[in-house]
Amino acid sequence: MIASDGVQICTEAFGEPSDPAVLLIMGRMASMLWWPAELCERLASGGRFVLRYDHRDTGRSTAYEPGKVPYTSNDLVADAVAVLDGYGIDRAHLVGLSMGGVIAQLAALEHPSRVASITAISTTKAGPGDRSLPEPDAGYMQHALAFEDLDWSDTQALADLIVEDARQLAGSRHPFDDASTRGLVRSDLKRARNPQSLSNHAMIGGAEHRQERLGEIDVPFLVIHGTADPLFPHAHGVALAEAVNEATLVTIEGGGHELHRGDWDQILDAILEHTARVV
Repeated sequence: MIASDGVQICTEAFGEPSDPAVLLIMGRMASMLWWPAELCERLASGGRFVLRYDHRDTGRSTAYEPGKVPYTSNDLVADAVAVLDGYGIDRAHLVGLSMGGVIAQLAALEHPSRVASITAISTTKAGPGDRSLPEPDAGYMQHALAFEDLDWSDTQALADLIVEDARQLAGSRHPFDDASTRGLVRSDLKRARNPQSLSNHAMIGGAEHRQERLGEIDVPFLVIHGTADPLFPHAHGVALAEAVNEATLVTIEGGGHELHRGDWDQILDAILEHTARVV
């Protein structure tokens, strides 16, 4: 547990502390369990000191009353830096998925000396929505409306909807693994301080007026994006790569808004090659 401005952040480390550090930053409503331990171990076996952690209102980190969010994305950026401080790490490679990719971008802008490189997976440019980019898939958005009518105190109903959300976010390249996903969601909700607090992530603000600054990011930047992502269509990844100087884009054909086991080889190879560019 690491303190961040009076908040307790739950963390876990893999590998040797003497190796280059990689901080994994997950997306909205997702604890560190959504970075599978086996994936973390494989990354660590490639010579990286890997850290994962629970955002506020997820897992074992501090949870707030549902509907009351006394923090912004700026605080989530501060949490990421606090994790590095807690492990005595001056500079790390940041790997963020979805909202985690936005947090990584903001960290590079606000704390450039702490960021060695960025890998942004299934995400978009930090800041307000770019109207020139395609909107989320209409079918997915129709599904997402179910969260508005959900009784968040009904843990089983919440679990079922999160599993269905993962199904809706999955790509076309691999079959959806219902049993594995249910096991992950069950474990995630069981260890959460308050599962109802996950709803707070829908109300996080604070990333405004940052898109125009993305050109200031001057660390190696890797974008990994699937062609079948229904939340942030592939054009979002392309636009992000174009907004950052000398960024590299790796496309996962048929990949969704996910970390599917079938795509791990491509993802891990790209991250290891990318992070090897900076000592």
